[in-house]
Amino acid sequence: MQRMVIEGGYPLRGQVAVSGAKNAALPLMVAALLTDGPCELANVPALGDIRTIGGLLQQLGVRVEDLGGGKVRVNAARLSGYEAPYELVKTMRASVLVLGPLVARCGQARVSLPGGCAIGARPIDQHLAGLQALGAEIKLEHGYIHAWARRLRGADIRLRLPTVTGTENLMMAAALAAGRTRITPAAREPEVVCLAEVLNRMGARIRGAGSETIEIEGVAHLSPFQHTVIPDRIEAGTFAVAAAITAGEVTITHCRPDHLGAVIRKLRQAGVEVEAGPTTLAVRCKGPLRPVRVTTAPYPGFPTDMQAQLTVLMTQAEGISVIRETIFENRLMHVAELRRMGAHIAVRGQVATVYGGTPLSGAEVMATDLRASACLILAGLAAQGRTVVSRVYHLDRGYEAIEEKLALLGARIWRERA
Repeated sequence: MQRMVIEGGYPLRGQVAVSGAKNAALPLMVAALLTDGPCELANVPALGDIRTIGGLLQQLGVRVEDLGGGKVRVNAARLSGYEAPYELVKTMRASVLVLGPLVARCGQARVSLPGGCAIGARPIDQHLAGLQALGAEIKLEHGYIHAWARRLRGADIRLRLPTVTGTENLMMAAALAAGRTRITPAAREPEVVCLAEVLNRMGARIRGAGSETIEIEGVAHLSPFQHTVIPDRIEAGTFAVAAAITAGEVTITHCRPDHLGAVIRKLRQAGVEVEAGPTTLAVRCKGPLRPVRVTTAPYPGFPTDMQAQLTVLMTQAEGISVIRETIFENRLMHVAELRRMGAHIAVRGQVATVYGGTPLSGAEVMATDLRASACLILAGLAAQGRTVVSRVYHLDRGYEAIEEKLALLGARIWRERA
């Protein structure tokens, strides 16, 4: 077990580059299941979740090669299995993405019910209902989903709510289905658009990605692809908050500010200076922070994956901020740890009321999920004294070498064995 140690109170200054987006790379690696040739990805982050999906694909007979420099080759020419076992799936919910492609290409799939961060139920019932609409038979037994179909057929799929992994799963399945499929309301996240672009490059016929309605005209065959993974918008947003909470001045490079509209607007409302270029964000915070009100929402709304980071930033704003979480029911668990550091936050249901302007002091805290980990790192950067964050394996699922990047900006942060 490892932990992160932070000596707070140092403004961050300099430049930091954003890594590739984990949530884009994962479905792209899985999309290689849909073809029988080598697919190459660049700008793939070195993360725990990437290694997990690579191991899962190898379990299915897929050849996964790390080419170095963030490049990965995935070749499913010798696909030999259709079962995703519990031992691999339990650690990462995104593993369920193999379900649709396996049924589409192999005619069947047996996938363990997924695990991942403890931030709520995150049900996959919409994935299953969508596959049933496409003609798949579904059986749940002994903790596994068994789905099969001779060939999937296009259908109108009406989702209860826009789900990112659900949209991606069904889009990949429908790409090889016979006939036309319509998914609504589809998730609009940039990662969904990225996957649709790659599927089209493979020969799929997909329209409407990025809107509420996606239409897919199924094809009989898909070809291999090469693609560069888009930058991680949540990592970029996290570094922007790091600059703001330390009263620093940081230029974030290799990012996509056009994917961060809601986050940039809230930072500016809070008094943070943000200058956006085509691939850079210059973030500076000189004056006092102002309180804000925010409600998480599907893209293009304020992302739930930035809620914890904004919450800790608001502990340093003069006044009362209100943070309403609408996506996951257990995503305010970081509040208890922030209170240990001196934050004054009241929680009622899914609403956190932050009474800001309270100095933070270093303490021993425990991460409960991926974004809570980042939140506690940010708190440590702003706190007086030493903060020790345990359970950093959560952090390693979604942030590539975050302590090294922060150290280059002047943070006093290091990793040590617990």
